[in-house]
Amino acid sequence: MQANQEFKIHKTSVLKLPPMLKVPLFDLNYDQEEENAVLGVLRDKWLSSGPRTKEFEKKFSDYLGQGTTSCAVSSGTAALHISLLAAKIQKGDEIIISGLSFIAALNVVTLMGAVPVLADSESFENWNVSPSDIAGKINSKTKAIIIVHFAGYPCEMDLLTRLAKEKNLILIEDAAHAVGARYKNRHCGTFGDMACFSFFSNKNLSTGEGGMFVASDPKWDEQARLLRSHGMTSMSIDRFKTKNFSYDALQPGLNYRPDEIHSALGVVQLNKLERNNKKRKLLVQAYISKLSDLEEVVIPWQTPSEEITPAYHIFPILLPKDIDRDSLMEGLKKCGIQTSIHYPAYNQFSFYKEIFSQPLKVAGEICAGALTLPLFPDMTLGMVSYVCDSLRKLIRR
Repeated sequence: MQANQEFKIHKTSVLKLPPMLKVPLFDLNYDQEEENAVLGVLRDKWLSSGPRTKEFEKKFSDYLGQGTTSCAVSSGTAALHISLLAAKIQKGDEIIISGLSFIAALNVVTLMGAVPVLADSESFENWNVSPSDIAGKINSKTKAIIIVHFAGYPCEMDLLTRLAKEKNLILIEDAAHAVGARYKNRHCGTFGDMACFSFFSNKNLSTGEGGMFVASDPKWDEQARLLRSHGMTSMSIDRFKTKNFSYDALQPGLNYRPDEIHSALGVVQLNKLERNNKKRKLLVQAYISKLSDLEEVVIPWQTPSEEITPAYHIFPILLPKDIDRDSLMEGLKKCGIQTSIHYPAYNQFSFYKEIFSQPLKVAGEICAGALTLPLFPDMTLGMVSYVCDSLRKLIRR
């Protein structure tokens, strides 16, 4: 693929962009394959978890390798919740989580009655969680670590796996941003005891809602399958296909099952993943090249280590303190460019304001100045140029 190739945007959706929106933050690359997959489910008339879910799980495990098991669930948050339930986290246990992430991990830890302990980011050039900061916050109450491969850039997994092993802690990878990312040619999601993937609409593998719980040990997979389906020994599809008309409940569980429509979409999207991630890489390289003269902003992971293969999930930049981010975002909106913030600081949320009154040193500044620019597989290089030119004019104005 030539670096200057323009990628075409499929126009199969009945949803239309707002009249003034020239570059959306994200756009699905769905085509006839996804449509056929959904129609196949509807024609078969089996909607709850069934053969397509099993197919998706198997293909996902095969893709990750390393002997992992995959259990499809209704969301990435469901996978995180299941991971803590499977690990038998108790009230008062401390769980170290990244201080720069979506609110999901913080919420599930809090709902478990456990104590979330925030670890800072490594630097303004590497927004991933700092292994040394994690190490300094481990004590006798610490039971697990949840790390995030932010923006699809792998964390320092050698350091983190060694630390977890030395301290006898459960290591959970939040790989919501990182499907397809690799550390030393090994997929993210295969290093920890458990890993949690999200297939929300804007993810590299998009099914609308959905997620995957991945485990390195079959015992975790067995627990996940009970927890996602009320603790029952069989699901509806199993009873439909056999003479077992009833089931047993081995433990309390929840309804975190995916449906066949989302799983069918997942199979198609998984087949497109490597190609789409390569497109994302070309777009990120174009962004970096076109913003190289804009010294006012910091671009994290501008020169990623040769040991990692990013998934290029989002393209965030760090604005200088003297820039009014809201005004800049409004200016970009007037140019027809949609932007976002990944992520607001935890202490900006009403419920957590008093709990986390003091912002983390590095992550706090990132949260205050982060701006996410549009990035999606079918974005064109012309769109990248337009975003960069508009951003440059507004900042220097």
